[in-house]
Order: sequence, then structure tokens, then C-alpha cells
Amino acid sequence: MLLALDSGNTAWVLISAALVLFMTPGLAFFYGGMVRSKNVLGMLMQNMFAIGLVSTIWAVVGFSLVFGDSGNGWIGNFDFLFLADVTNLDGDIPGMAFVAFQMMFAVITPALITGATADRLKFGSYAVLIGFWSLLVYIPGAKWVFNGWLLEMGALDFAGGTAIHISAGVAALAVVLVIGNRKGHGDVPMPPHNLPFTVLGTGILWFGWFGFNAGSGLAADGLAAQALVNTHLAASTGMLGWLLVERWKGGNATVLGACSGAVAGLVAVTPCAGFVGGASPLIIGFSAGALCFLALQIKERMNWDDSLDVIAVHLIGGIVGTLLLGLFADAAVNPAIAEDSSEGLFFGGSFELLKDQFVAALVVGVFSFVVTYALAKTIDATMGLRVGEDAEYQGLDQSQHAESAYTG
Repeated sequence: MLLALDSGNTAWVLISAALVLFMTPGLAFFYGGMVRSKNVLGMLMQNMFAIGLVSTIWAVVGFSLVFGDSGNGWIGNFDFLFLADVTNLDGDIPGMAFVAFQMMFAVITPALITGATADRLKFGSYAVLIGFWSLLVYIPGAKWVFNGWLLEMGALDFAGGTAIHISAGVAALAVVLVIGNRKGHGDVPMPPHNLPFTVLGTGILWFGWFGFNAGSGLAADGLAAQALVNTHLAASTGMLGWLLVERWKGGNATVLGACSGAVAGLVAVTPCAGFVGGASPLIIGFSAGALCFLALQIKERMNWDDSLDVIAVHLIGGIVGTLLLGLFADAAVNPAIAEDSSEGLFFGGSFELLKDQFVAALVVGVFSFVVTYALAKTIDATMGLRVGEDAEYQGLDQSQHAESAYTG
């Protein structure tokens, strides 16, 4: 039976969908400022292109496969193919509002991968990669976490720490292992060409993340307010945690570090935003900032050319948030915790929720890595995943798009 539509909740979800869409151009600027000037348009294009392609996939089949009721927790059905009959969804917001909100999640997730493959990914191959990745990796993972067996098991993910950040972070690692390092990696300096772009992108991401997290309860209520405050506090302490460790290890607190730390805090609080309160978001954000900075040493030791630190920020940040939720989940903040799963270990719960969080992170991570690696290897063997050496030296802006960001 359909509930009467609530105009306030509807308005908030529509606004939140717009905020989440705004995050993808924000991500483009965040990443674009960190690449060399000859590759900035290539980075902007990859992120903007994701909006067009993934939105289309979502409308045609994605929404139906995630939220169609197939009677199993693994994959949906085709009831909502081409967005047919979405008005029949239960709830006090229009079905199309929910479609739009979830669409923007689907859009930004594969776009996150672009930071790891910067400066060397062929545009046509990128288009094929994210199209198939959305179908084969994101859609099943989102089904399991938001509407399937991992949710039924008791794992919690308020806004996508597992389904989005762990999945995309692991995928970034898989593609990096296939595509290889940039020419001159480790020998030639490759500093960010425009850190003000990165600061601008950070601000847009921070702003849009309020819709990302506070909109995930699908209501304009006290839980949305709690999630919004949690989001802001975790970003703030994420910045502080990163800068503290960065200054301790290297002697300087950098602008890039401030931006990266804030995003690490935002990533970590994403699964937790509607389930924690009090000092918890401060601890979660600070822990993520510090641990994500320390995780940079992993890629250096392994010689992984994760160009813009997607693995450290999104994979490690997603894991930190997902696991810490097993410690800090509080039924006083969200009574649904007591109904659907156990509370966090620090709030009177057992190890049950922590176990469920670990299982969810492991399953989604392993699935994403295996499928992404196979997909990247297939594309590399058939059409080539990276540009040629001359094109890489020339830069993606000219070699892939015949344009330049800066003239004169």
C-alpha cells in the first residue's frame, strides 16, 4: 500500500540528488588540479563522461537490477526496465526521486577510479571499462549492500562506504596492476599543476557530501541533521589527522594534505553517518585522516603508480569507516540498529556487527578486485588499455581530445 507523499521529504531527496550530482564535477576539479597541465582536460572529460554513460545505464537496467524485487538477495529483476512502473514503489517520496538519488551514487562510483589511472588511460578503453564495470561490479555490489543479502545478514552501510568506496578503491588497484606505471614514474617529478583547482574540488565535494550522507535516510528529519553534522565533523578531523601525521613525518603541513585528509574523513564517515553520534564522528574522521596518510607508504613500497592516491583515500578510508561502525554504531542515534542488527562493540553490542562489517568489506572488495582485474585484462588484450608512449608524452588533452586547457 502506497503512503501519502511527504512534500518536505521529497524536496530534501531531490535537493540531495542534485548535491550528489554536483560532486562529480567537484571530483573532476579535485583530480584535475593534481595532474600535469597536459592531462587536465583528459581528467575532466573522464569524470564528466561518467555522468552521461552511467546515468543511461542506470535508467535502462541498473535501477531495476538493484532495486527490483526478484525474491533473492543477489540480483534484482527487470520490473523497472527503462524506469517502467517506478511510481509503484512504497514510501512517502516519489519513486522517481529515489531513482534520481541512487543514480547519482552510481555515477560517481566508477569516476573515483580515474584518479588512479591518471595520465595514461585511453579514452575509448575508459568508456568501455566504466560501462561494463557499472554493470558487472557496481550493480551487484549495490544490490547486496543496499537491498540484498549483506543487508539481511546485518551489515550496515548508511550511504555507501562498502558499495562505493571500497568497491571503487579495490577496482583502482586492479586497473593499476594491469595498466602499469606512468613513463618516468619514480624518476621524473610529476607535481600537481594547479592546487587551487584541487581546493575548489574539495570544497564542492565537501558541500555535495551533505546530500550524499544526509539524504540517504530519505527524510528531512532529525537523523538527516545528525548525518549532516557527522559528515562535517569527520571531514574536519580527517583534515587534522592527516596534517598532524604529515607534519610529523615530513615536517610540513601541505595544502594537498589538507584536501586529502578532508576527503578521507568524508569517505570514512559515509557508512557511519546515520548510525553514530557524540564524539564518534570526530574519532572516525581523525582515524581515517591519519591512517590514510600512513597508507601512502604501501604504494611506495609496492611500486604501485596510483597517481592521485585513490587506494589510500577511498579503499583504506572505506575500510576504516566500515569497520569502525562495528565499534561505534549507536541505537540511540538510529533505533533501526536495534531492530535489524546489533549495536557497536563500544555501545553495548557484541562482536556480531563488527563481524558482519568485516564480511561485507571482504566480500565486496574481493568481488570487485577479481571482476575488475579480469575486465581490465580483457580490454587490454583486445583494444589496449593505455595510450601509446608518444601519446602519453604529448598528454591526454591533445592525444585523446585534440584540445588544450591552456593556450597563449
